[in-house]
Amino acid sequence: MSSIALEVQNLEKSYRAKKAVRGVSFTAKFGQVTAVLGPNGAGKTTTIECCEGLREPDGGDIKILGENPATAPASVKARIGVMLQDGGLPMAAPAGSVLRHVGRLYGDRSRQRETQLIEQLELGEHLKTTVRRLSGGNRQRLALACALIGDPEVLFLDEPTAGMDAYARVAVHNLIKEIKSQGTAIVLTTHLLDEAEALADQVVLIANGKVEAAGTVAEVTASGREGIRLTVKNDDPKMPSASNAVDGLVPNLRTAMGEEYRVDATDADHIDISPGPSPEAFMRIAAALSEAHLQVHEIRQLTDLTSMFLDLAREGDDK
Repeated sequence: MSSIALEVQNLEKSYRAKKAVRGVSFTAKFGQVTAVLGPNGAGKTTTIECCEGLREPDGGDIKILGENPATAPASVKARIGVMLQDGGLPMAAPAGSVLRHVGRLYGDRSRQRETQLIEQLELGEHLKTTVRRLSGGNRQRLALACALIGDPEVLFLDEPTAGMDAYARVAVHNLIKEIKSQGTAIVLTTHLLDEAEALADQVVLIANGKVEAAGTVAEVTASGREGIRLTVKNDDPKMPSASNAVDGLVPNLRTAMGEEYRVDATDADHIDISPGPSPEAFMRIAAALSEAHLQVHEIRQLTDLTSMFLDLAREGDDK
């Protein structure tokens, strides 16, 4: 039996005049997590949807479990699990009914798995709650349970821990590791780069519709650059909120830092700077923060993968 569960060769996909995917090639193996990463608009979502059979590519070749995903027979599709980040669940139905309905598609073998997943993902108290009323994190747990109930040989996970607290994320990570150890090929897309580093055996970085780097995390980040993440707070209630202040600060920081550095507001109170600033650059950062009435509560070194991701995002913005 081949170790390759998914093989993508020279994938092409366009939307009208825009070429979303340009010659993407990679493989995913059984018993491994392959993380497909990239900035928004990079082409990764289109790539994964073609692999799942949800979109028809314009060119190239995809084989999943030896079949074209767009034309694979039902017997092959039953061996593939798909967890979408958003959508795909009937919003008006109770969570338990949704899970049981999906389980019935796989026959009697799903009954024991259903019980296991309810326990592992702590869904028991939410089974009577309609999907619409579930929190974002609990909806993700239900979507994950639906993707796993048929014990798939290939599993696609799109932002599996979005909206989850730290405790739930750890539980999901442990479940993913358990599934991988059983030989399942897992294709993961996530914006949480620490999640990719913790779980991935192989990383595929996509930018501008092309694979810019592929390999283990160590191989992909060999040429990456270090950076820092600033956690900033505004403790003065008379001043604008931290999120508004950060939005106004970032353009000033970019001007002060110059083209050598990339500056991004990753959320309401985090600012990422790559590469790591020099002492002189730190002085400029401190002056800009002071002017914006913000205080630094934490400085954390970015992982190499995060820094490389930011470099790719900057290159995409420049094109």
